[in-house]
Amino acid sequence: MDLNLKGKVALVVASSQGLGKAIAEQLVTEGANVMLTSRNEEKLQTVYEELEQIGGGNVSYFPADITSDEDIKNLIAKTREVFGEINILINNAGGPPGGTFEKFSDEDWQNAFELNLLSYIRIIRQVLPDMKEEGGRIINIASSSIKQPIPGLILSNTFRLGIVGLAKSLAEELAPYNILVNTVAPGRIATDRVAHLDQMKAEKQGVAKEDIEEASKKNIPLGRYGKPEEFAKVVTFLVSDASTYMTGSSLVVDGGMVKSI
Repeated sequence: MDLNLKGKVALVVASSQGLGKAIAEQLVTEGANVMLTSRNEEKLQTVYEELEQIGGGNVSYFPADITSDEDIKNLIAKTREVFGEINILINNAGGPPGGTFEKFSDEDWQNAFELNLLSYIRIIRQVLPDMKEEGGRIINIASSSIKQPIPGLILSNTFRLGIVGLAKSLAEELAPYNILVNTVAPGRIATDRVAHLDQMKAEKQGVAKEDIEEASKKNIPLGRYGKPEEFAKVVTFLVSDASTYMTGSSLVVDGGMVKSI
């Protein structure tokens, strides 16, 4: 199947590692031109060099702090300068700190809001002029907590649901422009973020990290953590011409872990 992604311009946020990197790699493989971004320029350079070897679409990178409105505007301007109008946006951000309600101050809540919700809003605002011309795809990466809250991650539980409300509302508002907006929520995917959360839980319980991993796998019907490339393929499908009638949806990629309907 031809996904018709050759020559499409994709901005992939938080793409120097983890899910963002996997998505960028998949899009480049399919022939899309991809702008990488994160705060860490050294990591971006490394990923850029790796993806350049694929031989599909073109790759570039631009460091940006997505909690800064100015950085976001500069990132969008640079993407247009290098590749032209943006057709695909992958909104992504690192997760906020773990902890329970009484641990966090107003500043902690504000920081999580700016990173995990306001950044998505600001980036979407900047790419809309491009997409209103010929349509586009917006994917907001969230978490399986949109279906089942995760203990000890109250900041994430709160703002990830905000992403769903944003996407569902935008799906209706932007449908006349053929802009499709969907949310994709990872479960236990083998990334540095998940490894860090497992380590935190292990230290709290006084057990080995491997014990936490094994316990988690028992709650996943497929019996294992997902691979970043498995998650990336779902996202790539949604931004391609293979998906033209899905908008406002929230898809959980979790190996069957979440039990809610």
